[in-house]
Amino acid sequence: MRKQHLIYTDHTLEELKGVGPKSLQLLNELNIYTLEDLVLYLPTRYEDESVINLNEANDGDVVTVTGEVYSSPTVAFFGRNKSKLTCHMMIDNIAVKITFFNQPYLKKRLVMGETVTVKGKWEQKKQVITGQKVMAEKEDGGNALTPIYRLKEGLKQKQLNKYIEQSLNLVGIDEWLSPELMQKYKLMSLKDVIPILHKPVKFEHLKLARRTFSFNELFLFQLKMKWLSKLEKESNKIEGLKYDVNDVKSFIDTLPFELTDAQKNSVNEIFRDLKAPIKMHRLLQGDVGSGKTVVAAIAIYAMYNAGKQSALMVPTAILAEQHAISLDELFGGKLNVALLTSSVKGKKRKILLEQLEAGEIDIIVGTHALIQDDVAFQNIGLVIIDEQHRFGVNQRKKLREKGADTNVLFMTATPIPRTLSISAFGEMDVTSIKQMPKGRKEIMTSWAKHDEIDNVLNKLNSEIVKGRQAYVICPLIEESEALDVQNVV
Repeated sequence: MRKQHLIYTDHTLEELKGVGPKSLQLLNELNIYTLEDLVLYLPTRYEDESVINLNEANDGDVVTVTGEVYSSPTVAFFGRNKSKLTCHMMIDNIAVKITFFNQPYLKKRLVMGETVTVKGKWEQKKQVITGQKVMAEKEDGGNALTPIYRLKEGLKQKQLNKYIEQSLNLVGIDEWLSPELMQKYKLMSLKDVIPILHKPVKFEHLKLARRTFSFNELFLFQLKMKWLSKLEKESNKIEGLKYDVNDVKSFIDTLPFELTDAQKNSVNEIFRDLKAPIKMHRLLQGDVGSGKTVVAAIAIYAMYNAGKQSALMVPTAILAEQHAISLDELFGGKLNVALLTSSVKGKKRKILLEQLEAGEIDIIVGTHALIQDDVAFQNIGLVIIDEQHRFGVNQRKKLREKGADTNVLFMTATPIPRTLSISAFGEMDVTSIKQMPKGRKEIMTSWAKHDEIDNVLNKLNSEIVKGRQAYVICPLIEESEALDVQNVV
């Protein structure tokens, strides 16, 4: 029966010539259980074995060259099962010594006076090629791109190649993209793409085939994300947030600065979500200093106005303290802001958790301490997670599940291109703050390699001489045996 997949067939792996119980087990270990899996098991890379002119090769290159054998090959045996095969070839008017280690059987293919093609590492100073293999003559005369697959011990490249070659003759390939899409994005037919990915002849064809296949994968992924988003919205229906609009506007007017247009737009998008009868699931991204915290504070105030609590989870205790202080200042003491980190212990923690459960705390700021089982809310309505990629999926899920009608706002300062955000965060709505508040200087980012540390130090020194400050961030304060990363010392 035909499957609703890109690849369909009535045949099985066991029908392939050469597939026995042992090779079937090895294929299964590679997550290959069907011919569809096998045909879609693509190479991890390709070796370009095109014949080149040796005069154009660099020292140390792995090259494929053609020349005439002008000395009879000799084989010397040494050690246990070790050998060295040696002969001389004239390649592009260069006399080259060819050596093969532990391949004495190649002597039959290196006949004096015949032209052969070899692949190996070129040592220019010694005029030596350490051979890897003697190449078969290409019937098509095209570029020799050899696919390299990830394998399990006991399974060889040539063996897998034969299985795939057989499979391609036993499967059908669905063309599911419309002709209009294929024409618009200059895509190939999948019936051509998949064979090319397994047995490319020319690099130009391979490049177009990979582009087409990537498009298909991303397009399918996006369709799945849209479908999941639809399912999530249908299963996350709640009563829209009811708050006093004028009171929220009055709070915004009390802020010590005017919101930028980008911040106003972000606030409007978030409030549209909060008023909708569906849980909010939004990503707010913007550079450091773009004003994400203020946008989040306005949403927190609306929650407070509606009689609901909010939680803000951040990666570090220092950041949690900074957020708690800045939010307390923004709210002018009108909201009860609490801080919960791992350092809050004993009686102080017990009192704080009792106040939280009683609804006396309006906004709690903390680290992963917020997701502990004993942390309970009276009526949480909004969860904000800053730098969400620093937390695991289960950690984020635990915090979301602290309340039945919880809206979620993720914040990040990591720049995420629109295409990537649609793909990686397809189940979320994405808001970007691309405008900095007035008076903020442009943030400039540059990178340097480790061997350019002197340039970095000179730059730091020049800024310090001007009376400016600098700081260095390292993963660790002191050296750790468990982690192989840089420390401050």
